[in-house]
Parts: sequence; C-alpha cells; structure tokens
Amino acid sequence: MAKNLLIVESPAKAKTIEKILGKEFQVKSCFGHIRDLEKAGMGIDLEKNFEPRYIVPEEKEKVVNELKSLAKKSEEVWLATDEDREGEAISWHLCEVLGLDPKTTKRIVFHEITKPAIQEAVQNPRKLDMNLVMAQQARRILDRIVGFELSPVLWRKMSMRNNLSAGRVQSVAVRMIAEREREINAFVPVSTFKIEAAFTAKDVIEKNVTFAAEGKKQNTPEDAETFLKGCIGASYKVTDIQVRPGKRSPAPPFTTSTLQQEASRKLGYGVSRTMQIAQRLYENGYITYMRTDSVNLSNTALGDITNTVKSMYGEDYHQFRKYKNKNESAQEA
Repeated sequence: MAKNLLIVESPAKAKTIEKILGKEFQVKSCFGHIRDLEKAGMGIDLEKNFEPRYIVPEEKEKVVNELKSLAKKSEEVWLATDEDREGEAISWHLCEVLGLDPKTTKRIVFHEITKPAIQEAVQNPRKLDMNLVMAQQARRILDRIVGFELSPVLWRKMSMRNNLSAGRVQSVAVRMIAEREREINAFVPVSTFKIEAAFTAKDVIEKNVTFAAEGKKQNTPEDAETFLKGCIGASYKVTDIQVRPGKRSPAPPFTTSTLQQEASRKLGYGVSRTMQIAQRLYENGYITYMRTDSVNLSNTALGDITNTVKSMYGEDYHQFRKYKNKNESAQEA
C-alpha cells in the first residue's frame, strides 16, 4: 500500500500523475464535486447567516466511501484539485468528508501535467486557500438564492417551464441584451453615398494592374450625381506610391476567453465542445491548464519553446518573447 494518497478531479489525470510519482503515491480521482447543496428546498439557512446545508449526492457515495477507506490506510493525504475557485472548494469538501484538517493538509497545484511540474508541486505544497473556498461558496449560494426565487416567477409568467430558468448571471445578461436591442431599434439611420472607381494601368514592368480609388462620401443622391458628372472626361494619374514593410507579431498565449473565441471563429466550435477538447488535451499533458485569464508562461516552458524553435528552424527564426498580464498577480497560463 502506498504511503501517500493524492486526490485529483479527473480519472485520466490520475493515471498520468501516478506514473510520474511512482510507488510512493496512489493517485485517485474524486470525479469533480463530491458535495452539493440540498436539493429539497433552498439548501441554505437564511436565518443563520446564509449557512449552506451540504449533502453527498447518491451518485457520489461510492466514490466518497472509497476515498474514506484509502485515506484511513494512508500516512498522508494530498489534495491536487484544479487551481481555481471550484478546485479549491472541492479540496475543502474533501477535507470535510474525509476528516482532514484544512490547516495542515497538503495542497498542491500545477498548470501542466509534466514530470518537472508535478515534482515541483510535490516539493512545494501549500495550505488550503480559504479565501478562494469562501468565494466559491458565496457564488454557489447566490446562484441558488437567485435561481430558486426567480425561476418560479418566470415559469408563472411564461408557458415554457421546462426550457427557461433565471440566474445570477444569465438574468442580468438578458436585461443588458434587451436594453441594447431597444437602443438598436430606436436608432435612426442616416444614409450616405460612397463612390468607388476601378482603374487599370501599367506597372513598372508594363503589366496591367487594377486598383481601386474611393472618393469622399456624399450625403445626398444629388451630391453623388454632381460628383460623378464632374468625373466625366477627366484624366487621372497616380501621384504617389507608398511601400511599407508589413510586420505582424504573434498572438499571446491563449486565455480561456481567447481560446473559445478562436475555436468558434476558425472551427465553428461552441464553448462546451472547445472546453471538453481542451480538458482532454490538458489531462494528457499536451497543453497547460485551460481555465485561466493569464498569458504568463513559466521559465521552463519558455526554455523548451526556445530550444524547439532553434532546433527545428534555426536561430534566425527565434525571438524571445515574454508576455505579461496587466494584473501582475495573475497565475501562469
């Protein structure tokens, strides 16, 4: 029996990490959240400072019982859930269910599933971040209160009970969309007329080239007609040719939002599909953690990128770039 039990969220991630850490560690998955608010009623005691009432759902009882058994047999339990509000909350719930002390239980985080990253995380454990835990708990409570109170009102007003719900974020977003739509409908368009001309001329090697020219916008059809009549019989010449070197810098590393935007624009993927694919790539060690608003990269990653570019394409194709967030405290991408 391994001395250490390390708990992660994903079973695919567990297998990879166990291979990296070796015989001293047994790595198990909790399969995401192991507790949730009671489904009967609101699940929150409004009279006791909004105290939440958590339960272990029936579908998670088997997982929890297995983790309890393994925790009792292990000398040390390590928590390696994702480094975000939800991940920190899952670690806290594991402490509560497994009888662990949040102040002394070892909590580790990593942004990529590679041997150096995992080993560094194990060498530098930290304590549970209760500020993140409380932030997640506040969000969950607000979600339940708003949804629990407003959804029945929506159902009474609308006939589509099974298809509609109200929520802390979505209801505000709907109002913003509705207000913007009213502004659009109230807009009175002003017509203008754009005049374009196509010219054909010979370039420096006597080859015919076609290019376009655009005149000033005209406010009325009469102004446009007058301008066009003035062009009849006129002669035109190119008075200036400007050649500018083009330069385009590479985009910074993806954040969650830019990843979703590019996947939608280039591949037509929805948010759900994009994140499912990214999750699998992360679990198999191909990308760093995909839920981030940071463009910072670790020095290890930058070094690997440098070596790869130089070895594949040569020194001339490498330029060192280190991106930074405006918020310097943001975690690594």
